Amino acid sequence: MTIADRWLLPDGMDEVLPPQASRMEELRRTLLDLYHRWGYDQVMPPPAEFLDSLLTGTGSDLALQTFKLTDQLTGRMMGVSADVTPQVARMDAHSLKRQGPVRLCYCTNVLRATADQHQGGRSPVQVGVELFGHAGREADLEILHLALASLAAAGANEVHLALGHIGIYRSLVQAAELSHDQERALFEALELKSPGELAARVGESVADPALAEMFMALGRLHGGPDVLDAARDAFAEAPAAVAAALDQLSALHEGVMAAHPEVEAYFDLGELRGYEYHTGMMFAAYVPGYGQALAKGGRYDDTGRAFGRARPATGYSMDLKLLATLAPCEPPDDGIWAPAEGDGVRDAVMALRERGERVVQALPGQRTGPDEHRCSRELVQRDGQWHVVELS
Repeated sequence: MTIADRWLLPDGMDEVLPPQASRMEELRRTLLDLYHRWGYDQVMPPPAEFLDSLLTGTGSDLALQTFKLTDQLTGRMMGVSADVTPQVARMDAHSLKRQGPVRLCYCTNVLRATADQHQGGRSPVQVGVELFGHAGREADLEILHLALASLAAAGANEVHLALGHIGIYRSLVQAAELSHDQERALFEALELKSPGELAARVGESVADPALAEMFMALGRLHGGPDVLDAARDAFAEAPAAVAAALDQLSALHEGVMAAHPEVEAYFDLGELRGYEYHTGMMFAAYVPGYGQALAKGGRYDDTGRAFGRARPATGYSMDLKLLATLAPCEPPDDGIWAPAEGDGVRDAVMALRERGERVVQALPGQRTGPDEHRCSRELVQRDGQWHVVELS
């Protein structure tokens, strides 16, 4: 590598410079304070864990995104955290072992070997919440409310909330008694959003005409709230679990609209993101101008089973780097320009900093001035006393 190339970063890795770094830290504190007010306790997962713990119950997608390395102490394979949620599930199931509902929040760096359209860069700062121990729609609604409150705190406008339920597809697959390969083929066709491909896969795999039509309906059922009414007609003869899923989506939609009438809701019953991971309601929140979801989550029950304690769970995560770009990042020019030396200047500067003021001391020979250091005031000595005055 030449000297000219040494500044290059790997694809998908980025650095955060001022003033964006300050904006991120401000937003991090705002969100964690918000979660504290909602009763969520902060946790800090380790940056790496043994693979058999880190990837438990997460599906193949996360395995592909995980950097793997050998632990020099034990010879066992380790993984760098690519998603905090499984780690927090382990904490709830194994480390905390609390009874009843448990609310946890986090904000930490993760690292991904790959990144897809849903996840953006490879080095996000993941912030989110998880609610364990309650299987009811009330817990899912709390998560939706908190996700929308988080976006509002970050400065998001015109939020579009996409809702789905993985249980609908799972119930139809079970009713059709599909093999693993057939189920996978249908999944891939729905993921492609291709009616022709879906029709071909349904024709190959689903013998029952009524169930075949229900699978085809999944590819068409996306749009506004009226989609739920159309779904009730399309799935009138489906297993009872499908009707229960639709009832849950209706209740969640009503709850969201009651508190956030400005949010535009969208339903996609064929959305299977995180199919191997989610077990119920799923959601993603978008705002205009961003090609990816700013918040995404849903229900993922029983992830803690592998750690000896199966628990209902629901939550969401966001990328703090992405969130920090929602609001203009214009740090105030409110600093105080001070000399490096002078009788009593040190005590004067310390007193100002203790009061919360930002004071920049000019070093000997420094060529830059107060404008470059965002200072609109200066510390001057008059009659033996130090005073803060406005710069002319």
